[in-house]
Amino acid sequence: MTTAQATEKSVKKFSLLKVFRESRVAQGLLLISPANIYLFLFMILPLILVTVLSFLSRGTYGDVVFQFNITNYTRLFDPLYGKIFIYSLEVGLATTVLSILIGYPLAYYIARAPARQRSLLLFLILVPFWTNFIIRIYAWIMILRAGGLLDAFLEWAHITQHSLNLLYSPTAVLIGMVYEFLPFMVLPLYTSLEKIENSILEAAADLGAPPWRVFLRVTLPLSVPGMIAGTILVFIPAMGMFVIPDLMGGAKTILIGNVIRNQFLTARDWPFGAASSMILMLLTMVFTLYYTRKAGFGEELLV
Repeated sequence: MTTAQATEKSVKKFSLLKVFRESRVAQGLLLISPANIYLFLFMILPLILVTVLSFLSRGTYGDVVFQFNITNYTRLFDPLYGKIFIYSLEVGLATTVLSILIGYPLAYYIARAPARQRSLLLFLILVPFWTNFIIRIYAWIMILRAGGLLDAFLEWAHITQHSLNLLYSPTAVLIGMVYEFLPFMVLPLYTSLEKIENSILEAAADLGAPPWRVFLRVTLPLSVPGMIAGTILVFIPAMGMFVIPDLMGGAKTILIGNVIRNQFLTARDWPFGAASSMILMLLTMVFTLYYTRKAGFGEELLV
């Protein structure tokens, strides 16, 4: 290579570097490349692998055979799995509704509390996360079991004479689900309610609106985005939860999350477990998209 060619090559290289440095698009792509790599490796790639696995076959000894098999999905049309899917949907919806009913007043109280008290109240909401999830579930088992703390208190207060037998029942599962996911509803609701300025509420009151109408026409619509975010954070993991039904529901309560877990860890039918997880993901996506489209975001909810 001659000196002139080397010089020309250096000039071209310098020009490309200069263009790259001056290009905001290129700089932006460079800045987000670590996040994109992380998302691809830990979210997109596993999803691709699960999708491919759902169309493969199970071997004789539980191994995965690279043979196309659509029956992993057709098996889900069995009435037994259909009942489990419907029951999982009911539990997810019940958990979400109860979390809203309990979490909204709590979030409203925190948002309207004095500034000094808000930090303490939010701290108390987050304190349970400092303890291991399994330990907290076992604490509820001690409370709800026959002759446990709840039964002892009710008998001491002469409210009941016999054990309620709440443990290992659908009621116990629902209590555990609401307890676990309630903070995920409270925090988004608090964020939306805290942003509502008092001047808006005062203006509505000055115009003659009673407190209940101010709440229905101003506060509630402005807090709907937080409610939507909380619903997504509660409903999606509640549909796939398997630890709480296992520990607090026993054999009486089986959700689709338990079916998926059993297929991967007990039955060793990974393709069918992957197909079940894909259907679960599609159901939650359809519900979430429908819910967000109907509810909407932001000011268009104001009436």
